[in-house]
Amino acid sequence: MANSAPGPNTHGGTAQAALNAEADTEYIGLLERSLADIDLPFFVRMAVHIDLASRHRLAAEILYQWGRLHYPLGDNEWADARLDEPFSWQAGLLFFIAGAGLTIYFRTEKERMARKRIAETTKGIGRPKVGGQFELIDQNGQRFTDEDMKGKYALVYFGFTHCPDICPEELDKMAGMIDIVQKTNGNVMRPIFITCDPARDTPAVMKTYLKEFHPALIGLTGTWEQVKSVCKAYRVYFSTPPDVQPGQDYLVDHSIYFYLMDPDGDFVEAIGRNFTVERAARVINEHIGDWRGKLDKE
Repeated sequence: MANSAPGPNTHGGTAQAALNAEADTEYIGLLERSLADIDLPFFVRMAVHIDLASRHRLAAEILYQWGRLHYPLGDNEWADARLDEPFSWQAGLLFFIAGAGLTIYFRTEKERMARKRIAETTKGIGRPKVGGQFELIDQNGQRFTDEDMKGKYALVYFGFTHCPDICPEELDKMAGMIDIVQKTNGNVMRPIFITCDPARDTPAVMKTYLKEFHPALIGLTGTWEQVKSVCKAYRVYFSTPPDVQPGQDYLVDHSIYFYLMDPDGDFVEAIGRNFTVERAARVINEHIGDWRGKLDKE
């Protein structure tokens, strides 16, 4: 099978650096505006207010405020201790724990802000549109459109049931992703398999085939023109002949990517064959964690 490049373009180093700088600026601004909403102790929030730019000063301020809360010395004594007393092993341990915890928290938040900035900056600008309107039939013979994908994240894969090797391997990976995402976030993702071989992949064939991989999988098929239309919308290459006779043997070639769509139906990520199940599930869970809108969990 051919493995063509995914629809979305990648950004160069200069653009990425600019986006990271903007994410840093927005990240600091967010902390300054919304510290009251962060689930941290009061003295930590107060320390962050004192100096966001200095991690050493922040950690020292945490130790000082913690000590004032737990040891009944007068203000003057604590002022002297703040300047002159060396660290005890308890203070050193607290320094390490507080510093590590805050570093992890701030790094995670910074990465989230960077992903959000990239998604907003590139939405409709600098990348081809992936996805769009379509109308197909699911494995139960029911009409299924792009509107039925919305409300949850959707993981879309294109293949065919007569595929001897790659499609079964990728569907096994897809099943693993589904299990990890469900365990972490619940039922917030629709896994969708769209055939590139509608002449042979009827709803009944799809239903029997997909049962071997995962019960949550939704299989979609349709006429050759309908399948061609949805493949074009997702920028998927495929080479199935339009006119075939019953029993005729032929080869099918197609792109090999998972397409992650957000609950609004917008493209957010292309996941290639080089991704392990764990890496792919982590990427999906990160995007789900970034989502601030309503998510259908039914």
